[in-house]
Amino acid sequence: MSITSVNPATNETIREFEPLHKQEAMQAIETAHKTFQDWRCTAFDERKKCLLQFANLLRADSDEYARMITLEMGKRISESQYEIEYCANIAEFYANGAEEFLADQPIERVEANAYLHYEPIGVLMGVMPWNFPFYQVVRFATPNIMAGNTVMVKHASNVPQCAAAIEELYNDCGLPKGVYQNLFIPSDFVESIISDSRVQGVSLTGSEPAGRAVAAQAGKNLKRSVLELGGNDPFIVLDDADLDLTIEQAVKGRMVNAGQSCVASKRFIVVEEVADQFMKGFKAKLQELKLGDPMDEETTLSPLSTEDAAAKLQEQVQSSIDAGATVVLGGDRPDREGAFFNPTILTDVTPDNPTFDQELFGPVATIYVVDDEAAAIQLANRSSYGLGGSVYTKDIQRGRRVAEQVETGMMFLNQPTRSQSELPFGGIKNSGYGRELSHLGILEFVNKKLIHLGNKE
Repeated sequence: MSITSVNPATNETIREFEPLHKQEAMQAIETAHKTFQDWRCTAFDERKKCLLQFANLLRADSDEYARMITLEMGKRISESQYEIEYCANIAEFYANGAEEFLADQPIERVEANAYLHYEPIGVLMGVMPWNFPFYQVVRFATPNIMAGNTVMVKHASNVPQCAAAIEELYNDCGLPKGVYQNLFIPSDFVESIISDSRVQGVSLTGSEPAGRAVAAQAGKNLKRSVLELGGNDPFIVLDDADLDLTIEQAVKGRMVNAGQSCVASKRFIVVEEVADQFMKGFKAKLQELKLGDPMDEETTLSPLSTEDAAAKLQEQVQSSIDAGATVVLGGDRPDREGAFFNPTILTDVTPDNPTFDQELFGPVATIYVVDDEAAAIQLANRSSYGLGGSVYTKDIQRGRRVAEQVETGMMFLNQPTRSQSELPFGGIKNSGYGRELSHLGILEFVNKKLIHLGNKE
């Protein structure tokens, strides 16, 4: 079957790509393995030159790449433009910082001359999602290329134009053939690739079921893995929060990328004292959102990525309603062409509701009213996920205390969870393991080798 690019705003087919045969995928592994033997020995300055050129090429045609994102997965054009610029920033961050991040580290407080020496480990496989089609790939590939590894990527099947464009960018920036390869392959090829002895690690960003499958295969073959999976991020509103700011951030946190972000704010946990005021303001702001063509700068809520995604979200919302949830706003799809979903607010989602611990990937917010700070923390932690979260209060020390008690990989004060080149990104529990971005991101797939030179005199 061909790999098809469909515009979710119109459901029209844009372009089709032919997938690789199994033998071609296996040949790609050999190419990456052979290239690694030389690439691992290149100087940081050589790698840096290529990655800085990668950033330059991104910026030179940023409008075209942004348009490609919007056409394939429906992101608002302004968000797509931001994504491209962010990718250029990530490339520059690792190009300029890799040599420092991977410098030999002396080991102190031992009676020996010893240090840690960082070395690349080989061919890596990346399985990437559609919701940030350039960013997700760049944050995986760039640090590992700078570390001296070679990478192959199986991208999501609904963003093939983005996948092809990314490979072309890595090739055009001066990297040798085989350092980066895009693989148009079906999902069932991934198991064989992970099992291949020439492949040393795998990174997946995607759903929890996909993460379980990849982790099982990696574990079976004793391969390193990094997983960034789903999230059900709590958005905690305390009684002393600045509500004007909080409501503004609530809309931003829930509706980024039409709600299709693993770190989008999803569970709004509000202390009773300010719950009515928050609900009123939040609902009013969501009602102001304008659904429309994501290429139109006036559009403030874009379609979901595919018709299937919109249909799945409708099923989840309906099952929640059938189990007793109250619809405060929306709850259905608009009568128009495209994979659109109306902004929605649900309340009365009890622990026995099927969506209580599900990730709702779209513009649907669930609001919970709690008695106090302690109850807010308890409810925030009542989740199988632990990716990001945020807390809203005028008291920084109070916010810090709450943030330290919430079981997630990341917590933000008076702002939704977000990513930044310099900050580590990742979660705990069913949200996965490992870290990307920051100096930690380049250390996931390197050999941290001990070099012992003998005892000190």
